[in-house]
Amino acid sequence: MNTPQLDKTYDPKAVEARWSQVWQQQGYFHASPTHPGEPYCIVIPPPNVTGSLHVGHALNHSIQDILIRWRRMQGRNVLWLPGTDHAGIATQNVVEKQLMAEGVSRESLGRERFIERVWQWKTASGDTIIRQQKRLGESCDWDRLRFTMDEGLSKAVLEVFVRLYEDKLIYRGERLINWCPRCMTALSDIEVEHEDVKGKLYSIDYPLEQDPTIRLTVATTRPETMFGDTAVAVHPDDPRYNRLIGQRVRLPLTHRLIPIVGDAILVDPEFGTGAVKITPAHDFNDFEAGERHGLPRLAIFDHQALLDPQGLKIAGVDQAVIEAVATLPAIKARPKIEQLLKERALLTKVDDHKMAIGKCYRCKTVVEPYLSPQWFVKIKPLAEPAIQAVEAGRIRIIPEGWTNNYLGWMRDIKDWCISRQIWWGHQIPAWYCCHCNKELIIEGAATTASATRAPRLTILQGAIPIVAKTAPSICPGCGGRQFIQEPDVLDTWFSSALWPFSTLGWPEQTPDLKTYYPTSTLVTGLDILFFWVARMIMMGLKFMGDVPFRDVYVHALVRDAEGQKMSKSKGNVIDPLHVMEQFGTDALRFTLASMASPGRDIKLAEERIEGYRNFANKIWNAARFSLINLDGPRTAIAPAERTFPDRWILSRLNHTIQIVTSELEAYRFDRAANALYQFIWHEYCDWYLELIKPTLQHLDSPDATGTRQTLVDTLETTMRLLHPFMPFLTEEIWQTLPHQGESIVIQNYPTAESAWAAPEMEERFTLLDQTISVVRASRVLLNYTPGQKITFYLAHDEPQRQDHLDHLRNYLAHLGRGTVELTPATTWPTSNLLRLVREGLSVGIVITGEVDLNNALDRIIKEQSEQTKEIMRLEGKLRNQEFTAKAPPEVITDHQHRLKSLRQDHVMLASSEQQLRTMLGT
Repeated sequence: MNTPQLDKTYDPKAVEARWSQVWQQQGYFHASPTHPGEPYCIVIPPPNVTGSLHVGHALNHSIQDILIRWRRMQGRNVLWLPGTDHAGIATQNVVEKQLMAEGVSRESLGRERFIERVWQWKTASGDTIIRQQKRLGESCDWDRLRFTMDEGLSKAVLEVFVRLYEDKLIYRGERLINWCPRCMTALSDIEVEHEDVKGKLYSIDYPLEQDPTIRLTVATTRPETMFGDTAVAVHPDDPRYNRLIGQRVRLPLTHRLIPIVGDAILVDPEFGTGAVKITPAHDFNDFEAGERHGLPRLAIFDHQALLDPQGLKIAGVDQAVIEAVATLPAIKARPKIEQLLKERALLTKVDDHKMAIGKCYRCKTVVEPYLSPQWFVKIKPLAEPAIQAVEAGRIRIIPEGWTNNYLGWMRDIKDWCISRQIWWGHQIPAWYCCHCNKELIIEGAATTASATRAPRLTILQGAIPIVAKTAPSICPGCGGRQFIQEPDVLDTWFSSALWPFSTLGWPEQTPDLKTYYPTSTLVTGLDILFFWVARMIMMGLKFMGDVPFRDVYVHALVRDAEGQKMSKSKGNVIDPLHVMEQFGTDALRFTLASMASPGRDIKLAEERIEGYRNFANKIWNAARFSLINLDGPRTAIAPAERTFPDRWILSRLNHTIQIVTSELEAYRFDRAANALYQFIWHEYCDWYLELIKPTLQHLDSPDATGTRQTLVDTLETTMRLLHPFMPFLTEEIWQTLPHQGESIVIQNYPTAESAWAAPEMEERFTLLDQTISVVRASRVLLNYTPGQKITFYLAHDEPQRQDHLDHLRNYLAHLGRGTVELTPATTWPTSNLLRLVREGLSVGIVITGEVDLNNALDRIIKEQSEQTKEIMRLEGKLRNQEFTAKAPPEVITDHQHRLKSLRQDHVMLASSEQQLRTMLGT
């Protein structure tokens, strides 16, 4: 029977396209609650519907797919649930840009038609990232694809909001919030990115009311907010100022007087002048100070972060000043205010000062603290159970080091602002009776500064909402029937927080929900540990009474080869779609897995991906070699009765199965991948295939039938072992091998076979490896060509190892390219023989007349010099306490083994040098 053959070269594009289609058509990824296996579920972190696959997605999704394919092959009832996030701000921005290009604004279109337009965009373009995920080989149950705005998830959002409101865990309040004047919406604390910048510290004189010649100098980084000051604070224990507490100062550039208060929380006597202004409407710390001292809040910026003339007028700002700064953004108003203060001799000095500013995580616009009625989740009662779940081990965060980050953030958590002033998203299910709230609902309100923008519906603080899952028909207070729905939508992360149970059908008690919740593992980046993971834990415990997942695996960030963050402006972005096209999907997946060391960012270079493309080609060529040599009878004989190479490779494969499985259990994808690489490239391809060539080339060899069977067994098993990492390549090769079943996707994952373990064969191989290494090194020193037949003598101090050499004679002759003489070293020729001794092994290489001894001596001296440098380098690293404290244990062990080997080689070369000098008479 002729064995199917593979093409000469591996074509990833053709293979990937073919198998991706087959897998989906055959429904191999489809989950069923009735499957008899133990459930294993991962819900995918839903990428933004606006998104395109980037290298961070590729890492995150490759790791998930490795876990899913591995558990599926183990017989678990696997569900990998895919979906996308509606990405409120990002999606609205995309559609608004389209409208702008058409000369249309969102406001002119109106809310209802704008939402229709977004759905049209989603239908046309929203599945881009889904197609890209499928190209990556992701084995999700695509029949269960969810979207955070689909009907089922919207129902869950309504249910959760109403229940939280009824439990008094959602409230509407006027608070200082983070406001993005570009996106025109509130942001939660963790949606603000902080950046250190070079700023200025302004020292401004505030004259005392009782004696204007006495001035209290206040230090501030934001002089433009001074118009909203409602007090000046000093430390109550500061002898410079505490006598002034209770007096008043005149606020510069205004006709207002404000009090001096003592505040030990707000004021650091060592900072600036030791006196600070309090602006409750424009600074978070000042807001808290204002609460402590009962201070009024004066808002002087509008929702576009422009100085509001009406607000300035209310704040008592001089008319001339209003005319100079009204409708200006802070950055433009600041120099004008600086000049006005100088003219009035109220600015004493300006110093350079490093400061942190907050920026919107979406558009990078500077965020403004803004006083506004917003909706909040009262978070502490939800956070406490989520803290306890992690402390009690019900949720395990991996690597463990991130547990303290999680706990620290949760213990200091602030109420979550969940309202957003945009149109795309889940509109808050709250309605206001137009009669009961007629003084508090302002339609068409717009400040002078924002008159060019469309008017906004403003619902003032104090308005009484009716929160329900459906619109009310009659007001319980007055019997009125006219209502206005809350215009704000929910933070995107609100619906995402429900993802592990809403996607499974909650609030209905579906078979999926009963089977797959709690989910098993969450794979995520550190950047959304607080955005998303913590909130899912809180919501899962609240509404399901159980944690949403058992394990949280936090992977590293992917950076460029120099460790820099990838960005388009730097031109250092690695596009996964490009490298998949160039090197193949499996090469990218294996690269990312092999570099996924816990707690260490990945420094990715295309050369690394190219290296694993070469690995894929190596596997392909090994499979071609195997298939070419499979024609002929095969005999399945007991492992213990097979040849040395067959027993050795089975033992090494058995060991690799154990390592890969245990490392996957420990989420050490890097170690699992490197174990596979070491076995396939070095042990299987470099050694085993070379060792069996003489047997396969002699068709009448009695060992050939058993070796062909071993070749099939080991290659087929290796493909199943490798499949979660490189699914396309392994499926293509597996289909050409003798096998049972339709697809490798649904085959059993290899398990260790005790009958394969052969420690004696591994010990023999270690001696074989050592011997051939010395023989090959000596061939290089004497400049013998690779194909030149030589004679070499072998002996060992230990009788058992001498016996091993005897059993290995034919393999040593084949690999050493020569004739082997196994005699005691005392009987070897005394001339024209180079003796090399290492760890009890003696190797004698016959020196023929064509060998140039002077050149050989030069090569030895050069090699010794290079070895000495490397020995000194390794010794230096191992003496370095900083290195040994930070380096992983396996790295230190590798360095120690390398150093030991180099020292042995160095001694061997020194002996060789002395022998050659004796031969040369020097």
